[in-house]
Amino acid sequence: MEPFVSCYQGILGAGVDEVGRGPLAGDVVAAAVILDPNQPIEKLNDSKKLSEKKRERLFIEIQEKALSYCIARASVDEIDSINILQASLLAMKRAVEGLHKAPEHVWVDGNKIPSWRFPAEAVVKGDSRVAAISAASILAKVTRDREMVAFDATYPGYGFAGHKGYPTKVHMEAVDRLGVTPIHRRSFGPIKAKLEQMKLF
Repeated sequence: MEPFVSCYQGILGAGVDEVGRGPLAGDVVAAAVILDPNQPIEKLNDSKKLSEKKRERLFIEIQEKALSYCIARASVDEIDSINILQASLLAMKRAVEGLHKAPEHVWVDGNKIPSWRFPAEAVVKGDSRVAAISAASILAKVTRDREMVAFDATYPGYGFAGHKGYPTKVHMEAVDRLGVTPIHRRSFGPIKAKLEQMKLF
C-alpha cells in the first residue's frame, strides 16, 4: 500500500484505531471513521505525531466532515477479564459496528483484525499511512486524553492529566504513595505487584 491513502475509489471505506493499550489506568478507546471524499481534511497524521492543539482542531473538523464516525471503548473491568489485546479488538469492533453507515471495507491499524462481518485489511502503522485510520486515531486519542484529564480531578495526586495513565516514574511513585484507584488495571504487572505487596502488610 502506497502512503498516503485517502480511500479506495468508489468504496465506502472506514478506518479504525484504538488508543490506550499501554497505560496502567483507564479504558481502551477506539474510533472508526468514514471520510467524505468531497470534504478532504488536510494534515491528517498519526495522532501521536501531532501537537495537542492540532489534534483538538482536527477532532472537531473530523466530526464535522466525516460521513460517519463512532467512538467506543472497552472498560477497565473488561481489560482485566479478557486481556488488553482482546479488549482492544473488542473496542474496535464496537466502534465499527456503531457507524450509522455500514462500511464496505475496513482498514484496521496494526496486524490483527477483530472478528466481524466486514471485509477488512490490517495495516501496520496505518495511522500514518491511511487517512481514515489517522482520523480514527485522533478521535480516540483526544477522547481518552480528555477522560484522563478529568480523572486527574477525581483522583488528585496521581498526575493523570500529565502522563495519561502510562507507567511513568511520577505515576508509579503516586501509586506507591497513594495506592491503587478503581481506574487502575489490576491485571497489569506493576499494579498487580502493588496489590500483592499490599496483601503482605
